[in-house]
Parts: sequence; C-alpha cells; structure tokens
Amino acid sequence: MTYTIVTGAAGFIGSKLVEGLNRRGITEVIAVDNLQHADKFRNLAGCEIADYVDQAEFIATLERYDGAVEAVFHQGACSDTMESDGRYMMDNNYGYSKRLLEWCQDEEVPLIYASSASVYGAGPEFREERRCENPLNVYGYSKFLFDQYVRRILEAKTAQVVGLRYFNVYGPNEAHKGRMASVALHAYQQLHAEGHVKLFVGCDGYRDGEQRRDFIYVDDVVAVNLWFLERREVSGVFNCGTGRAQTFNRLAAAVVNAVHGTQAMLPDLVAKRLIEYVPFPPALVGKYQSFTEADLSRLRAAGYPSEFKTVEQGVAAYMAELKKQEP
Repeated sequence: MTYTIVTGAAGFIGSKLVEGLNRRGITEVIAVDNLQHADKFRNLAGCEIADYVDQAEFIATLERYDGAVEAVFHQGACSDTMESDGRYMMDNNYGYSKRLLEWCQDEEVPLIYASSASVYGAGPEFREERRCENPLNVYGYSKFLFDQYVRRILEAKTAQVVGLRYFNVYGPNEAHKGRMASVALHAYQQLHAEGHVKLFVGCDGYRDGEQRRDFIYVDDVVAVNLWFLERREVSGVFNCGTGRAQTFNRLAAAVVNAVHGTQAMLPDLVAKRLIEYVPFPPALVGKYQSFTEADLSRLRAAGYPSEFKTVEQGVAAYMAELKKQEP
C-alpha cells in the first residue's frame, strides 16, 4: 500500500486538497497538521484519511514511510504575515520544508508545495524571476528562500518538485485563519455583524477600495495542484493565480450582492453605506501589497489549460457554501 501525504491537511487549502484527492478515489492519505487550535478538525471531518500525524512528530519519523509514499503535498506553514518571531518562521517554513524535500529526493517522491505571492513584495511585476522577488516581511522571505533552494537542486533532482506561488486564495474551510482569512470571508462576516463591509481608504496612489489583488478561488488552486500530480515530468516554481487583478471594491460588491441576492452597482452600495472605507492601519505601512497580478506565462507554457473563476463566480460559490452553515 502507498500513501499520499498532505501537510497542513486540516488547514484551508490542505483540507480542500484532501477533498480533491478523495473525489479521485484516493483515500490512503496521511494527514499532517498541528491541532493546537482544535476547531480545525472540522475541515477534515468529512474527509477519508488513513492516518493523522502531528506536525511536530512527522519530520522526526519520516523513515517509517520509506518506500510507501506516492506523493507529498506540502501545504503546512505559518502564514501569519505579521509574525515577528523570525527564528520560528524560518524553522517552521524554511527548515521544515528543506528536511521534507531532502527526504522526498532520497525516496524519489514528488513534492508539490505551497509557495506564496508574498515573495514579490510590492511588485510591480509578478513573474517567477529573481529580479521580481523582493519580500516585505519574514513570512515572504521564508517562502522566497525555499524557492531559491528548490531552484538550486532542480538540475540534479531525482523526482518532481513543484512550488506554487499562491496569490489571494479564498473559499470554504478558511474560518479558522482569523485575521489572516481572506477579504471575502471578512466581508461576509462584517456584513452579517455590522450591516456593511469595511475596506481601506486609498493608498499607494489608489482611490478608496481600488487597491487590486489577484483573487483566486480555492477550487481552482486544488485543480492546479492535482494537474501537476498527473504530470511528473514537470518541475519548477509557478504562479498560481488568475492572471487578473481585481479591485477590493469589486470583491466587496460581489459579496454584498451574493448575500442580498441583488445586482447593485458600487456607487449604490456606497451610497447605502453597505460598503464603507476605514483608515489604513499604521502597522501595515510599507508591508502591504496594493497590487498583485500573477503572470501566468510559465504555468501556461507548462500546459495548464483551464480558466479561472472571476471574483463574481468564486464569491457566489463561496457565499452559497457559507449560507448552508448559517443557523
């Protein structure tokens, strides 16, 4: 029997990956995570797995899986971009990933791992090239440094290695992320709790709410991961976004319209105070990406054929799932 390992399996993207594997009939899954925040178990409750292993124990006991692993999806990481403990961040995101990669190479096992668009910092180009990479925080640096390590071993690799630079992912199973959850979830929660959505006032030359991000729905991210799993000959670091920068205003309007069943335009939503603008937090000055847009040239050149949901399509699907959970 062989297993598929998913680290961060109880988290947002990890749990959706386990669901995706299950849909393909893959149930011999080793789920690796840290359930210190126990509520994350709900993300795995509907999934079929073979075993659960605590994150802290996993690396130390890798040898038990020698010869028994089909592939590894490494999604586990500290994703708090405001984390100030650099030693923890580097050990958790960089050191842990290096040890896992080395084992995968020894075992000739494919590794598909989560990188991040944070490696690009303020941009303005979001292409998988060293000249475009300038992280603004230690989280982004930890992801950047591992990508660099991967690049150095690619020529001598013994098995597939794929790094996916996730842009702004949103969708079901992210509620446990708290303040690090997506803008879409925060908008939904604010709309229910306060009757309006809060966006930042203009910054970096953008008008109120006109900052632009590449928002990608989680199902599209899962599809990219599973596509690479079927193409073991393809390795490298690739952007995982839609290739479209869309405004926070557009996303907020999509949330309000999906929840209220309307098709209102932004000026009407602002006039009715369903969207309001709040001051920009001083703690984010110099650490904020006001614009992101994935360059998909490398992903398309690798052969990835599928289109990605627009904000309206993704938000509508997400809000429908959230409504099912309402009391």
